Amino acid sequence: MRIVVDAMGSDKNPVPDVEGAVLAAREYGDTVILVGDQPLIENELARYSIAGLSLDVVHAAQHVTMTDRPSVVGRGKPDSSMHVGMRLVRDGQGDAFVTAGNTGAVLAIATLHTLRRIPGVFRPALSTILPVQKRLMILLDIGTNADCRAEWLEQFALMGSLYAERALGCSVPRVALLSNGEEEGKGNMLVREAAELLAHSGVNFIGNVEPKDVLGGAADVVVMDGFSGNVFIKSLEAMSSTLLDIIRDELTADLRSKMGGLLSKPAFRRAYHHLDPFEIGGAPLLGVNGVVIIGHGRSNARAIKNAVRQARQAVSGQIVEAITTGLAKTSLSANDQTSEQA
Repeated sequence: MRIVVDAMGSDKNPVPDVEGAVLAAREYGDTVILVGDQPLIENELARYSIAGLSLDVVHAAQHVTMTDRPSVVGRGKPDSSMHVGMRLVRDGQGDAFVTAGNTGAVLAIATLHTLRRIPGVFRPALSTILPVQKRLMILLDIGTNADCRAEWLEQFALMGSLYAERALGCSVPRVALLSNGEEEGKGNMLVREAAELLAHSGVNFIGNVEPKDVLGGAADVVVMDGFSGNVFIKSLEAMSSTLLDIIRDELTADLRSKMGGLLSKPAFRRAYHHLDPFEIGGAPLLGVNGVVIIGHGRSNARAIKNAVRQARQAVSGQIVEAITTGLAKTSLSANDQTSEQA
């Protein structure tokens, strides 16, 4: 495979981005194409033993910062590492694009300027992958579309189900809607309308789930509008961070707690390993005509390497082709709706 990595994406670019690319090339044996400021990238590469590794560098004269406005950088920075990297994928010179950069900019550049949407897709959906009950769960949308229509959620369910099956190895994924109650008929008008559509959509729809059910592993794909999804994920991150801080403080509160903490350290390390988002690395932007994996801005080298792994799995699972085919087999298509309106 040829995985394109945005070397200027992370908060501390290009240090973790380059190191993660080296680790990925070493572990997976693929060609990794680093895009960004060539002198900076080559200076970082000089720190590593890369003999025998397939690492290429493509220069990009500009890069997108975390403070750049997505509406501006689409046209304002045409030579950014994001533009150049996604054009490589669009033109068949790369199989997937990985970045830890500005999420809004990734969406704007992918959707409006380079890859475009898969034919028939209403709106692309940003996802996240959670390790729950020793398996992986995909949640979408988590911020791309604050206001949604029921047919968009139905399409998110199809895309998420295909990704869970083909990239995450989940057979017959269980699909659910996030709601304020698990009973049929619960939720606002959007949730109720989407539930009616999903019941006849062909995906393995199991109904509504509450947040407690999500964390309990009740579903493999959880669908929601972007506003609810963003609030849910940020609340989960805040809760996890606060809980870790409380545990850390209590384990150092007195001598007995410190002794118990030392004995429990291996167990806590294993628990943290399960919760560490860098073990996932990144999650797909579904609905664009190419594999795009987005990681957190504070990603370290391990996160970048694991984001490359996610990209490899999506390419191996032919996720773009699967979504294209899945939409073509249903009436769940923006093209069909436009045709009907015409």
